[in-house]
Amino acid sequence: MRREVKYGLIGGSVALVAGVVGGFTLFGGSDESSPQEVRSADSAPGDNSPKVQTGPLTAKEVHTTTQAFLTAWQSGDAAKAAALTDSPDTAKSALETFSKQAKFSKVTLTPGKATGDTVPYTVAAQIGFKGTTAPFSYRTSMDVQRDTGTGKPRIAWKASVLHPDLAKGDELRTGEAEAPPIKAVDRNGTELTPASHPALTGVLESLRDKYGDKTDGKPGVELFIHRAKAAKAAEQQPDKTLKVLSKGTPGTLKTTLDAKLQTAAENAVKGKKAASTTAIKPSTGEILAIANSPAKGFNVATQGSLAPGSTMKIVTAAMLMDKGLTSPGKAHPCPKYVTVGGWKFQNLDKSEIPKGTFAQSFAASCNNAFISQAEKLSDDDLTKEARDVFGIGLNWQTGIPSFDGNVPVQSDAQMAASLIGQGGVRMNPLNVATLAATVRAGSFHQPYIVSPSLDNRTLAKAPRAMKPGTAAGLKSLMRLTATSGTAAEAMSGIGGDIGAKTGSAEVDGQKKPNAWFTAYRDDLAASAVVPASGHGGSNAGPVVRAILNAG
Repeated sequence: MRREVKYGLIGGSVALVAGVVGGFTLFGGSDESSPQEVRSADSAPGDNSPKVQTGPLTAKEVHTTTQAFLTAWQSGDAAKAAALTDSPDTAKSALETFSKQAKFSKVTLTPGKATGDTVPYTVAAQIGFKGTTAPFSYRTSMDVQRDTGTGKPRIAWKASVLHPDLAKGDELRTGEAEAPPIKAVDRNGTELTPASHPALTGVLESLRDKYGDKTDGKPGVELFIHRAKAAKAAEQQPDKTLKVLSKGTPGTLKTTLDAKLQTAAENAVKGKKAASTTAIKPSTGEILAIANSPAKGFNVATQGSLAPGSTMKIVTAAMLMDKGLTSPGKAHPCPKYVTVGGWKFQNLDKSEIPKGTFAQSFAASCNNAFISQAEKLSDDDLTKEARDVFGIGLNWQTGIPSFDGNVPVQSDAQMAASLIGQGGVRMNPLNVATLAATVRAGSFHQPYIVSPSLDNRTLAKAPRAMKPGTAAGLKSLMRLTATSGTAAEAMSGIGGDIGAKTGSAEVDGQKKPNAWFTAYRDDLAASAVVPASGHGGSNAGPVVRAILNAG
């Protein structure tokens, strides 16, 4: 009954997816051989055209360039150092303000052994702020490349030359922290720390950024990375503390998280090369758990933007029932082939359900049962259903950076692919868990991790509730999928009011699709994605199952 892995296109290809003092020492040898000069392509023997050096950099060039750069930087000659980079103006500005903002003195730069064109080095300094001093050191690296115009070796300038965790626009600062430290607690008062819950490290940093000044805490003095403002709120990264010079007083911040479920979620994704999951309470939208593997890094669970594959069929099924085009018991065949917008779609292994009901096609996740309805739809029907009923794209105010999904208006083959969660549709585990939660509750409740009363923010409201008949139909479809469809193995033995949906999303360049799974059990809904792993039920299903069992 596993028919959702390939949605298939026949007959072509289309994009359906998607002041400084201190010591200085250089170590390591150099290649003493002189680089060969190569005449430019448009010069002729005997002419006076300048010779531009080409080809790979020699070890001597790398050694000489990095030595000159580090010597100039350490001596405080920002202009001289910047002139050795490929972005002199940007580098000069950054180097001039670096030690001032970070309150660094006695900077010592010690290079390590080069690996090809990459040279690692250690930055050691003394931090001083209003009478408080502390030593600080770290390792970073720079790359050397040949300038295509002049042929000279140049440092490839980027923010990480100053510190490995700096991105474009970020700044290293020392001073009173911009927010007090927080003591985050779960819904039952249990403290949540990065040590006890590594997967929450970034979330806790975001919560401190946004709500630290709304607690009774007092800020301390820190060296920290001040993050540049992202173009989109969902992509914003929190400030990062690198060293505490004097401790502040933490303020208590209550969250909606559940420490027990958080532990279960973290254990469920642990050891996987990549996996993300969330859990929410359908009746309220409270976020109960967030976990990613690897535990530290970009928070895919709430900020990711991925094709959700067949989990999108929850929305598509609701739309088709709302429009009277089908119902669970209605005859609704799933043909082997369907042509939309000049493109021929086929099911995995050319399978079909010629005389099946819509319930059977949904439980088996047979793609063409959905794609076959494309020509009966307006281009914006799916977009409206996702937004107006399931709250996708309604500018969620969760309390942390989050992406609230996107179901763009598309046409022809792209629209057809969107019906099965491909095309331009993009979501993350928080979005997909909300799809299941909306079915369980019968209406959309915007997810949140901190009470809106804390900052008087307004939670998103869906324009309309799900039609009663559609709500009942969807629950029956998801229950059938959980008991005898593609989700049955993962949901086996789980009692209560249950429903589930599997999904697999094909991604260009991947041998295996991204595996998705979402389900609810009473007043608990969860979703997971395990990239490049295969079938949703057998790869993402166990992650969700572990959370539902813990609940």
